[in-house]
Amino acid sequence: MIRTWGTACAVVLGLAAWASADDKPREDTYSDAMFVKKAAADGMHEVAMGKLAVSNAERADLKKFGQRLADDHAKANEKLMAAAKAAGMMVPTDMPEEKKKEIERFQNLKGAEFDREFAKHMVHDHEKGVALFTMASEKAQNAELKTFATQTLPTLKEHLEMAKKLQTASGAGGQ
Repeated sequence: MIRTWGTACAVVLGLAAWASADDKPREDTYSDAMFVKKAAADGMHEVAMGKLAVSNAERADLKKFGQRLADDHAKANEKLMAAAKAAGMMVPTDMPEEKKKEIERFQNLKGAEFDREFAKHMVHDHEKGVALFTMASEKAQNAELKTFATQTLPTLKEHLEMAKKLQTASGAGGQ
């Protein structure tokens, strides 16, 4: 929960920095509150995207990856909630509109088109996630959040490597 005007301003400025063209974190704008908000939004998004892959993907390896995403990110979301609670912070329970719009776009894709776009999107999402969690593992002020970020980072890196292989196999090419 944001308790002071100064903290509110810092959060707003920190979140504004995420609106850059590549949507990757900037080290000069990191805050624990920004990390919690962004990690929660990304986690909810990945669970939803994983479930979509299970239902919409054509290839079995993408369906399997989708289930893995949904399971791993659901567990990470629970751990984030516990870490944030220990830090005295609220975790958003609803996805931002831009994340909802991405999911809507993918709901309308099926088969090979879904496979290509999903694999490409997962590489992009996990590159951002690895950057965010790396920064939090180095800069988090709260010990619980730092531990959460550090412990979750290897799974995100593994997802990224899996997504890159799936992207190549799906013919999605580079970003």
